[in-house]
This record gives sequence, structure tokens and C-alpha cells, in this order.
Amino acid sequence: MLVRENYLRQIRGFYNSDLVKILVGIRRCGKSVILEQIIDELKQKKIKSDHIININFEFVEYEDLKDYKKLNSYVKEKIIDDKLYYIFFDEIQNVDNFEVVVNSLRASLKNVSIFITGSNSKLLSEELSTVLSGRYVIFNIYPLSYSEYIELTNKDAYDIKVFWDYAKWGGLPNRCEFNDENNIKNYLHGVFDSIILRDVVIRLGLKDTTLFNMILQYLIDTTGREFSADNILKHLEREYKKISTETLYTYLDALCKSLLIKKVYRYDIHGKAVLKTLNKYYVTDLGIAQIKNNNSNFEDYIILENIVYNELLYKGYVVYIGKTKTGEVDFIAQKDGQNKYIQVTYEMKNEGTREREFNAFNGINDSYPKYIISLDDKDYSKDGVINLNLIDFLTKDEF
Repeated sequence: MLVRENYLRQIRGFYNSDLVKILVGIRRCGKSVILEQIIDELKQKKIKSDHIININFEFVEYEDLKDYKKLNSYVKEKIIDDKLYYIFFDEIQNVDNFEVVVNSLRASLKNVSIFITGSNSKLLSEELSTVLSGRYVIFNIYPLSYSEYIELTNKDAYDIKVFWDYAKWGGLPNRCEFNDENNIKNYLHGVFDSIILRDVVIRLGLKDTTLFNMILQYLIDTTGREFSADNILKHLEREYKKISTETLYTYLDALCKSLLIKKVYRYDIHGKAVLKTLNKYYVTDLGIAQIKNNNSNFEDYIILENIVYNELLYKGYVVYIGKTKTGEVDFIAQKDGQNKYIQVTYEMKNEGTREREFNAFNGINDSYPKYIISLDDKDYSKDGVINLNLIDFLTKDEF
């Protein structure tokens, strides 16, 4: 089993905290495994099993506990002394009014440390933020990073075929069990269908899955481009799906809440403000994107751009599109009060490509570092702009 140290390192300081620990991420990205690894660490610290209450709401044996009052009673009956109890609720969004139970346990019992996971961002942010009033901490869990994928499969990170396998089929851990592409596709289709059924149709009440698929497919085919509602509406109309702008945004919101895609806002570098227009979308897992896209030109810089975006999130950055006076830089990565400006391209062997990528930084006059990330083996760094090999970027803890 791959120990996901990047996440455990973030969570360890909260093991004994009364803050509710929320692990949120797309289905099958490995949240349950991280809970198991936390439990293993607690047992290594001599925490007794009867002080660890672990409930996975996808297991049929806990079906009765989806009644929030029964769940509350079940947990309280297990707490029989004053020592600290560790409570794990896996895929808790399957419980109606779960936030009431979580808050009740946290408020009424002073000797509990609660961990919950879920696959729907709405359920794990808006409702909980209202009920818990800031008494929680969120950890975003992502599919395997490239370095985790390498560690799990024990492959050569610098083998370009290995890299493109990751780029094509993504980082959902269980897909690494399969070598045959048809098996990988079948697995990914199963994950995607479960997301639609459980996190969209049932939880969000959107029953037109054909429309949902069409909008997602359009966003995947146009990943990294400026978002335009008008363009999507025209595309749907050509496919005999005429909908209102309001309906479109309802489905876009559903896509984001199901964690299939992420919206990236623009940041005005000179005005130092986040802009709410001309945002872009990137996909959470490239494997699911692969089974839904219509783009035959797969080995494309946009795919690399998506990989860099996901890696920046994994490394703990807040990420924006950078607006300059004359254009944009692909990403501004912010952490610890510092910025990093990043361009992503396939390769820079062509002089025209090099000129375009370096010129993107024109007009950015502060001293924050500037990077061009590419698959080049040759280093084209100049004028203070660092050309960084993509695989080096993906395999190092920091850059």
C-alpha cells in the first residue's frame, strides 16, 4: 500500500484536535486509504481498538446508521470512559443531516476527535460551515501525483512512455491494477458513472445526464481555454440541446461540486485583485478526461498544462491564471505570501516558441521567480527566467 505521506504530514498535527477533520476529494482518489493509514498510525501509538470508531457508509452493514439519530446513538453508546475516542466517518454524505450529528458529537462530547470524508464539495463546505461555525479543517485529497504514481508502480519516472501513461490514464489509484487499456477504460467508466449517479443525479437532483455529459465533454475538449457561456450554448444548440444560461450554470456548478472539474480564476497582477470573468476550467483526473474527450491530438501542451495545475494544487499552492497588461501567464502559484509565475509548453526547440513563452513575462516587474515548464532536455533558461523540465518539476517536493 502506498503511504500518502504528503497528506498524512498535513493531518498529523490535528489527530488530537477537537476540530473536525474533513477529507474531500473525487470518488476513488484514495480518501478511505488515508483514513486507514491514520488508524494504523494511531494503533502504532498504542491507541486501543475500542477507542477507534470507524464507519464506512458505503458498506451495507452500516445501512441502518444512515438515519442520523441512530448514528448519533450508536456512537454515544461506544463512548464509555473519559479517554480520547477517534471517530471516522467515511463517505458521510450518504447520511441525511450528517452535519447535525457531527456537530452534536463535537459539542456534547469533549473527548472525541472526528474525521470525515466525502465526495461532494457542497456537502463538505457550505452545510458544514454553517453548522460547525469554523470548528473544522479541510484537507483536499487528489488523485495520485506523478511521484506517487511512480512510487506505487515502481516505474522509471524519466521513461517517456511511463509519463504518457500517467498523462493519458490519470492518477486514480485502482486504475494502476490494470495493464490492458480496455480494462482501464471500463474501470474509469465505472467511476464516472458512479459520480453521475451518486453525486449528481441523486445528491444534486440533476436528471438530464445526457446534457451533463455534453457540457463536461465540451469543457474537457476546451480545457485551458477562456470560458465562454455563449460558446457552450451555441455548441449545445448545434447538438439540438437548447437551454438557458441559468440552466447551463446550474450544470457547471454541479460539475464543480462533483469535483470532476475545477474553476480557475484570473488574477490581475498589476491591480492585485482576483477577477471573476474569463476564468478557465481544468479536470481533476486526466483518466476520466481521456474517456470523455473527442480530441485526437492527445499529446498536447494543454494536457501538460492540466498536469502542472494539478501538481501545483498537490504541492499546496493556490493557483490563478495571471493577467498582465498585454496578455496572460498560464499560472500564478501562491503560497506563504510568495508568488511564482509559470508558463507551460510542450517544448522550446523552435525559436518562435521560445520567444512567445519568454515574452509572456513582459511587464511583470516584481522579483518573484518566473518559470517555463516543458519537456525539453536542454535548458533554455535566460534573463532570470528558469526553464524547468516537467518531470523534474513533478518528481521534486518543491521547485
